[in-house]
Amino acid sequence: MTTVHRTCPLCEAVCGLTITLEGGHVTKVTGDRDDPFSKGFICPKGASLGRLDEDPDRLSAPLVREGDQWREVSWEEAFAAVAKGLKDISGPERAVYLGNPSAHSMAGALYGGALVRALGTRNVFSASTADQMPKHVASGLMFGHPMTIAVPDLDRTDFLLMLGANPLESNGSLCTAPDFPGRLKALRKRGGTLVVVDPRRTRTAELADEHVFVRPGTDAFLLAGIAHTLFAEDLARPALPVEGLAEVEAVVKDFPPQVVEAACGVPAEVTVRLARALAAAPTAAVYARIGTCTAEFGTVTQWLVDVLNVLTGNLDRPGGAMFPAPATEGARRRKPYRTGRWTSRVRGLKETNGELPVATLADEIETPGEGRIRALVTVAGNPASSAPNAKRLAEALTKLDFMVSVDIYLNETTRHANVILPPPRLLATGHYDFALLNFAVRNYARYSPPVMAADGPSEAEILTRLITIASGIEDVDDLIIGQIIGDHDPAELDGDTGGERRLDAMLRLGPYGKWNGGDLTLRKLRDEHPHGLDLGPLRPRLPGILTTASGKIELAPPEIVEDVARLRDRLDRAAPEFVLIGRRHLRSNNSWLHNIEPLVGGSNRCTLQINPVDVARLGLGEHALIRSEAGELTVPLEPTDKIMPGVVSLPHGWGHDGLPQQVASGNAGVNVNVLTDEKIIDPLSGNAVFNGVPVILCRV
Repeated sequence: MTTVHRTCPLCEAVCGLTITLEGGHVTKVTGDRDDPFSKGFICPKGASLGRLDEDPDRLSAPLVREGDQWREVSWEEAFAAVAKGLKDISGPERAVYLGNPSAHSMAGALYGGALVRALGTRNVFSASTADQMPKHVASGLMFGHPMTIAVPDLDRTDFLLMLGANPLESNGSLCTAPDFPGRLKALRKRGGTLVVVDPRRTRTAELADEHVFVRPGTDAFLLAGIAHTLFAEDLARPALPVEGLAEVEAVVKDFPPQVVEAACGVPAEVTVRLARALAAAPTAAVYARIGTCTAEFGTVTQWLVDVLNVLTGNLDRPGGAMFPAPATEGARRRKPYRTGRWTSRVRGLKETNGELPVATLADEIETPGEGRIRALVTVAGNPASSAPNAKRLAEALTKLDFMVSVDIYLNETTRHANVILPPPRLLATGHYDFALLNFAVRNYARYSPPVMAADGPSEAEILTRLITIASGIEDVDDLIIGQIIGDHDPAELDGDTGGERRLDAMLRLGPYGKWNGGDLTLRKLRDEHPHGLDLGPLRPRLPGILTTASGKIELAPPEIVEDVARLRDRLDRAAPEFVLIGRRHLRSNNSWLHNIEPLVGGSNRCTLQINPVDVARLGLGEHALIRSEAGELTVPLEPTDKIMPGVVSLPHGWGHDGLPQQVASGNAGVNVNVLTDEKIIDPLSGNAVFNGVPVILCRV
């Protein structure tokens, strides 16, 4: 029997796990009590890590499709098939899609960008434009870099206003905080206040001091009303140098609480009270997540979040909204942030952060003409389930000339591939959270080395081989390491793999690193701190990390101010009879954990939540037909007074018909993205709109 310790890679909480192994099999998973960040916290997903790692439906060898049949092949035969498939397809005709799990793996973080460059294409898509892109765009325009993202200082704040987030189910998002529920309970125990704004009375809302119902997709109206009140009552007191304060005051004058009440459904007196409470609290933070990002005004909403943090003097101060200092953070040049450096071929949608909206991927495959996408590489992604109007995208995938997928499952997307390349088990893979520690509520680092040998190439080796096939470049790691370390001696680097050596280089060059005045290296992290290294609480970092042209916070970016006019035009728009929102389950992570029996069933069900008043008014039975501009579904109803009248909720990630995954197929559910419309996006970020979708309900 062997006991090992590693970070859970299944969500954004980065919890430490203690894993017991016997004969290469996981027999027990508990929380790592010696992890200084998670302190023993574990959720059902982490506890089921062994079941996922040993899922009999996981692919264990490469597959090549021949007609409607799949054939297991050797790795060399699989890579030869990839080389043949890509050979006669030019760079502009190639595309890549990087899925959500790419942000949870070392290989995805280290090799994704190199793969894009090797493919020679601007047709780059990812889960980001189905999730958090508005936050990146708003932060880029305000602070100069899309990864300069402020997170609530949960452990020290006195007042937390949370919108469109349900961390008791999600474990947190763009706010890395193991045991998020415990941190919220501690906030209240020390006398602080938690206010949750959400169209549903979620588990997080039930924990809060106050829950405020808001109409889906209208959070920007509420936040603008709060900002209006701060100016009107002389409560706006920024503590940092800013550009554009007067412009912001002028913009929010059109959104007094009495006016926005009709649009967002929040009584004017509540909006005023929230503004006064934010201003009066010793420390406060505003935090908004996926429910506000995946909406028509996602970027404006995320901008207003930090406008309020600035106006109340709570940005970059302990207890407010602060900027983490991750151990692998590199230097950033002062360079104004830009979007729209190129546009998509068919709809002319602009690029953000080097990628195009996933909402237009089907257009680029289906529409004839020069530059049509003929080949697609997917890495750990399932856009045929997760993209808006997913049914159309799934049909578009059948029109590709060639597709290769790096994935552990034959799923809704990969079943359209010509070649599937499965990475090895999680426990055979090293792990470091490059992306997620950028959003941690406490500075922290942890490396988890592999605990068993892989039975094939690692994910890093798979991606490196794809890079070589696409570009002809050999020695990918040595080339990238040379670019990273400059004049430093590569012989000093530690690590058994190219990925480990690259991690060591980044740690050495980071804010705590040996080559930057500190003593942090991979060897120290691995050998002296196997349970993780606490690097201390968040500290003020402004203006040092600003990379705006002015060197100040750009409070009124012209692009956002212009889009506020679109928001103003919506004030008088009549609300639809029903709108659809998504839903998250604690035991689920998008579409890829539904084949693990302990994580399916119970409250983790694919039902349409609806207020009983609406059920009675429409005379609905146990099921209903729900229809949108994009499609229709027949769904089982779950009447509950926890959701506003006029709002219905269907969880994402379901709809597993016809897959070889036994548990998932037995609990198929329906895909909510049959109803979401790829034609509707947040124009500033290109993000898909999944919340506030107009729908019609009928009896069946």
